[in-house]
Amino acid sequence: MKVFKKIVDLQNALFEERKQGKEIGLVPTMGALHEGHASLVRRSVGENGVTVVSVFVNPTQFNDKNDLKNYPRDLESDCALLESCKADYVFAPEVEEMYPTPDTRHFEFPPVSTVMEGAHRPGHFNGVCQVVSRLFYIVRPDRAYFGEKDWQQIAVVKAMVRQLELGVQIVECPIVRDDDGLARSSRNSLLAPDERAIAPAIYKALKSSLAYAKKHTLKQTHDKVVADINKVEGLDVEYFSIVDGNTLQDVAEWEDSPYIVGCITVYCGKTPIRLIDHIKYKEA
Repeated sequence: MKVFKKIVDLQNALFEERKQGKEIGLVPTMGALHEGHASLVRRSVGENGVTVVSVFVNPTQFNDKNDLKNYPRDLESDCALLESCKADYVFAPEVEEMYPTPDTRHFEFPPVSTVMEGAHRPGHFNGVCQVVSRLFYIVRPDRAYFGEKDWQQIAVVKAMVRQLELGVQIVECPIVRDDDGLARSSRNSLLAPDERAIAPAIYKALKSSLAYAKKHTLKQTHDKVVADINKVEGLDVEYFSIVDGNTLQDVAEWEDSPYIVGCITVYCGKTPIRLIDHIKYKEA
């Protein structure tokens, strides 16, 4: 496995791989890697001749400077995990390499980019699109792999790929959870032991709402999930949106769409740490 800091060095290596007819898979990450990321890398390794993993904490997608400063970073540990997954190349640039000049491009894909995370974290998806499009231009992958935990992000990236006509296949990979149900996330490493102990209540409430939803209205289900989580001391729901799985617009009744997803963001602990998750109520 080779680690590159410079765009030109990575591109030269990929040029040689392409000459041999190899397809290229890309796994974009912000580091602090865990089993969720490993599952993406292993899938890419199985489906492509070459797998590139980017490790870059992208400043343009943070609307909170403290969140950016505190985001976990451990490149040495990340590389050990990636080598065990048989990744070929790691791209770990400095900020100045990715953004030699400020990126002034503006991306907006309403309604998918303007609701939920888009509404609560202004500028977040614009930053995501800036860095992901840049990675796509640098690597020119045949496939790019994203975890379903960041479910809305996938919808936004797909919209960007369509608009820019990038010709990369976006591969969605299932959430990886700990044994107690908590979705694997780089932010989990920031949880204190007492915070980690209460965090699984988020998925527990979502999962139990599946049976509840069969006999109750959409609003009743929404309110129960919020109440079940908020009654746990140390957890505070920022939003819980039950939406059409394609448009990401709120739905009022279960009959309104054949594809319905509940998306939630919860603040956990004293710091607090912002955790996201989702559950699918109906799939077409």
